[in-house]
Order: sequence, then structure tokens, then C-alpha cells
Amino acid sequence: MTRNAATATDTDMQPLTFELPAPDISAWRAGNTSTEGVWHFDSGRPGRHVMLSALVHGNELCGAWALKGLLEAGVRPGTGTLTLAFCNLAAFDRFDAANHDASRFTDEDLNRQWLDERMDAGDTAERRRAAALRPFVAQADWLLDIHSMHEPSAPLLLTGIQPRNLELARAMRSPEHIVVDAGHKDGVRMRDYGRFGAPDDNGTRSLLVECGFHGDPASRAVAQDQCVRFLEQSGVIGAEALAQWLPGWRLPDAPRQWALEVTGPVVATSSAFRFAGPYTGLEVFSQAGTVVGDNDGVPVTTPYDDCVLVMPSVRQARAGVTVVRFARRHALA
Repeated sequence: MTRNAATATDTDMQPLTFELPAPDISAWRAGNTSTEGVWHFDSGRPGRHVMLSALVHGNELCGAWALKGLLEAGVRPGTGTLTLAFCNLAAFDRFDAANHDASRFTDEDLNRQWLDERMDAGDTAERRRAAALRPFVAQADWLLDIHSMHEPSAPLLLTGIQPRNLELARAMRSPEHIVVDAGHKDGVRMRDYGRFGAPDDNGTRSLLVECGFHGDPASRAVAQDQCVRFLEQSGVIGAEALAQWLPGWRLPDAPRQWALEVTGPVVATSSAFRFAGPYTGLEVFSQAGTVVGDNDGVPVTTPYDDCVLVMPSVRQARAGVTVVRFARRHALA
């Protein structure tokens, strides 16, 4: 499972075939609120406030396809409210399949700006957009944030460290791998903003799903499946209504589920970081001390036996960026 880090440099950075086309969301771009790209539907009946978000990164198309499908199908909540948000429209407008990494954001990563002081500063495009989206995130009780990955990999459902979110992930019965992590040092994600980050069970639930490689058409199917499962668990739309509105969206349940408990990140010291092999994620290294990368001449080794790599990628590598996370895994009953 290992190879020379120098040869890994060329292979790891080869362009990947981007087969998922960009969705035409022009008919849905305006939204039905005072905030562009945001749709809000109120059933008029008591229930949870549920939010589904997509395009937090402008090159992550699968969630936009899913939200577009929900809107085209005329999905409406039977109880409570439903908010659908196309988030980083400015970045999405720059999307080019031949250079998709360039449309991840405009000024900085939107999914690191979820601190009130950053949003209030309003000194970058992403901070201003986060501030515009903040009222909808703040009022949501349940949030599903839909993403995709730099590299081809199996889908992952990220729960944060709150047991209530892990419980929901198990109830959804898919995908197979659930990541229990504390987030990123360089900023707070939408999924952890405000009440979502509270340690007590305050009624909120928030999940971030990584649906697979950005350009893989299968990522769209995963996003659609996760929307159906999340909405059903939230109770705002029943299973029968979802099946009628969205036939074929629900995929088979995962044969089993694994919890991957993240113990720490590997943070690049520069853009020179390289892995020791063509890792795509979920590799398990049986022995502690196995060399898996090179961080400016410093070997990166696994800290314990049976160590799992979570989302390794050097495509955004630069000083301060997490390039992989180490995790312990255990099977969920």
C-alpha cells in the first residue's frame, strides 16, 4: 500500500474526469425569500424547521442537482417548515469543469466562516454571503449540508461530536461510513454554527454528507438518497409522500455502518505536502508508525494500529490546510 512519495506527486495531481454536468438552476436562482438562492416553505402546521443546503462550495454540484429536483417535484412540508438554499452562487457562477477547483470559493472557504464575528466583519464575499444565510441557519432545527469530495471515494456522513447526530446517522441507515469529528481549526462549519454546536440535546440535528467525487454522476444519486432519508427522519414529510414525489431517489440501505472517530488532522505546512501512496480514503493501516506522507521533509506516520485515513487530498494543499484526518473505526450495531 506504499510507494515512493516523489512518484506520488505526479499521479495524485492528475486531472480527474468530470462527468457530472452543472445543473441549470436559473429558474430557481431567485428563491422566494429576500435572499437570492433561498427557498422557504411553511406548512402552517407545528413541526421542525428543516434546512437542506447545497453549493457551499461552487464546484460541488450534487447537492444543487438534488435541490433542483426537490423544487421541480413541488416537494412541500406536511408539518413545520422546509428551507432549501443554494449557498455560494458567486463561486458556482465561475464553475468550469476543466478547472473545477478554481470555483470552490471566490475569496475564502464559505464553510469556515460560521462565527458571528467573521460574518459581521463582512470583509470577503464568503463572509457577506454567510451573513445573508445566517438567519435561515439560525432558525433551523435540523440541517443537512450536502457536499462532495476532491478525490474519488465512498460517501461519508459527518456528524460532529454530538451523540444526537450519530444517533440520527444510524437511523438513516446509509451511507456505510460515518465520521465523528470535531471540525477544522481554521474556522467553524455551517453544520456546527450556533445551537448546532451545543453539547446538550437541544432538539437540533445537523449532518454534513460527502457524496463522492465532485464530478462523479453517482454523487447526485447519493445526494438525492440522503435528502429523502433526512426528510423522512425529520418528520416534516412522510415516507409515502416522499416516495410519490421522488420515485427512485432512495437507494438500498448500507449493508452495515462504521463509525470513524477522528483523533486528529494532518495539517500541511506548505503546498509541498505529498502522500506516500495513491490514497483515496478509508485505507486501514494495521501497524502504528507506517509512513503515509511527507510534510516538507517531515515523515507523516500513523499514530496507532488499525488507523483509517479520512478524505486524503493534496488538491487544496497549502500551509494550514488539513490534508487528511486519522481515525479509529468500530462497527455500529
